Amino acid sequence: MSSQQQVSTGQEPWQWDEATWRGYAERVRAGRDLTPPAWPGDARMAVTLSFDPDHETLSLRDGETSPGAMGRGEFGSRVGSRRILRLLDEFQIPATFFIPAVSALLHPQEAKDYAAAGHEIGAHGWIHERNALLSAEDEFALTRRSLDVLENLVGRRPVGIRTPSADFSDSTLDILQSLGFRYDSSLMADDMPYEILSDGRPTGIVEVPMEWIRDDAPYFTMARYGPHRPYTTPRAWAELMKDEFDSAYADGAVFQLVCHPHIIGHRARMLALRGLVEHMKAHQNVWYATHGEVADHVWRNAGQDEAGRVRL
Repeated sequence: MSSQQQVSTGQEPWQWDEATWRGYAERVRAGRDLTPPAWPGDARMAVTLSFDPDHETLSLRDGETSPGAMGRGEFGSRVGSRRILRLLDEFQIPATFFIPAVSALLHPQEAKDYAAAGHEIGAHGWIHERNALLSAEDEFALTRRSLDVLENLVGRRPVGIRTPSADFSDSTLDILQSLGFRYDSSLMADDMPYEILSDGRPTGIVEVPMEWIRDDAPYFTMARYGPHRPYTTPRAWAELMKDEFDSAYADGAVFQLVCHPHIIGHRARMLALRGLVEHMKAHQNVWYATHGEVADHVWRNAGQDEAGRVRL
């Protein structure tokens, strides 16, 4: 719920009646757990890595257009993305790249290189807009336009999305349904995939949940003129991610990761990412998959949905 929606009620939250606060809480909700009875190849667990090539769009979205700001974003395409592609190729790991359309238009060959290497391309908005603050009409138009751009560049229309601000507006879920998305990776109601509910009704959209704890940005973000400074060393970050992986391995679960080329792509951080990958590869019976492959597998193996419909 955005601050605009909060003000529109004309009341403070403590003044809301039950129908109001319950309606907000249940508008978008986690439905049935989609943990499958088994992973492909009798694997013990699934690993699904994702990268968000936001690059210059984070600054452009906020109207910060200085060469310094553009250069920090450009590093993600010029250096970071290439290092990531080499690492993934070396260890033969597929990944999902959620790309803002403006980033893809600024760096079209980069998007094509991801697809040519066999990785999945997912939608990530137009210019990394804060979609929860947009009108329904603008959010729909930007999401559809971003799909058109990515399809024209790589020859395949994305079936999954990470909303550009990892949040939903009151309209987002309806938009995802109307545009035919099979899965989302923006919400955080579970460690494992689940079906998204809309006002208590199954939507047929799989959530492959992310979480800030498994994201590089909260640990390494720096605001040049603000108070934010990296508070975790790359090695400490790698240890945290190894703990997340080890716990998922013990549970036979999913380990999902979010990184950004302009953040993780620096030398010391790439060494940390390499250490994490080597740690994972030292474990047997791990299924490495894109987000789309995980979403498709759990959907096919989850039996019937809450409305009693047989899943395909």
